[in-house]
Amino acid sequence: MTIKEHDFVEIDYTGKLADGTVFDTTVESIAKENKLPSTKFGPATVCVGEKQLLPGLDDALAGKEIKKEYTVTLPTENAFGKKDIKKLKIVPMSTFKENDLRPQPGLQINVDGEMGTVTRVSGGRVIVNFNHPLAGREVIYTFTVHKQVTDTKEQLIAFLNTTFQMDPSKMSVEVKEDIAEIKLPTQLPPQFTDAVGQKLAELTKLKKVTFIS
Repeated sequence: MTIKEHDFVEIDYTGKLADGTVFDTTVESIAKENKLPSTKFGPATVCVGEKQLLPGLDDALAGKEIKKEYTVTLPTENAFGKKDIKKLKIVPMSTFKENDLRPQPGLQINVDGEMGTVTRVSGGRVIVNFNHPLAGREVIYTFTVHKQVTDTKEQLIAFLNTTFQMDPSKMSVEVKEDIAEIKLPTQLPPQFTDAVGQKLAELTKLKKVTFIS
């Protein structure tokens, strides 16, 4: 069986640099072996073609076979992007003082929802690099698709988990015949949930997906 665009699949993957350094994985044993930061590991459920993975990795899934291991090399434009000089920004020292932070090279900060790394501190000015740490780097991914996910409720929960970054246990998803009702722990703007509901109905082939409060 080969994978098609808009299939929901369960996948394990590991990302490496050209020198073999592992920077990303869903496999707990590989994470421990390479001393990656502690987080929740396990296969990811994604919808093929919906850019829920890096663009190059997502593009590589269509046409592949289930339970076979593949390795793909992603050029910078299909991975974390090229380095952009416009993403080097000057952040006032006052921003750090407001958050009780002492800026120093290597410090990672969140400014208006965007993650950056301090590269230089000079007087009252701090230069922050908002490029991804792996921008400009070619990366290599090894992946295995374990199975196709066909249960509608599981598809909905997986998509919502990826889209909203919410704990699935805090969502309520009910599917009756061709209609799904979803309750999230956080209230979101109707125009946003309407668009997501329409997309979910299209992907899961339901008549209607609504968000209730």
